[in-house]
Amino acid sequence: MRAPVVAVGDGALGFWAALRDVFPETKEQRCWVHKCANILDALPKSIQPLAKKMLTEVREAEDREHAHDAAKAFDAEFRPKWPKAADKLRDDLEVLLRFYDYPAEHWIHLKTSNPISVNRLERALRSQAA
Repeated sequence: MRAPVVAVGDGALGFWAALRDVFPETKEQRCWVHKCANILDALPKSIQPLAKKMLTEVREAEDREHAHDAAKAFDAEFRPKWPKAADKLRDDLEVLLRFYDYPAEHWIHLKTSNPISVNRLERALRSQAA
């Protein structure tokens, strides 16, 4: 079997360690659905709608540069009161943005390891465009 070009998954350390052992050349893409859930868990419920909006701006940015700008805005907004939430985005930002290394038509499928989430994401994006 040839090594996968990229693997998408959550933060399961065992998966990533095994992948590095068997296919060291495979690139990592962290799952946005899992990461967003972890970030939101580190925030009070009252601030979660703003955090969701700002995380969407990072995830749906037109390119890596705009994603970094949106991530800096998220950090500026949340780091003063909720540094753990800000750290969760900052610490994994590069593996969250790995999808930008591939053609745009593949981005939606590389952002999450959950096919149900891909369908929800596609529907949400279509409704925003309408």
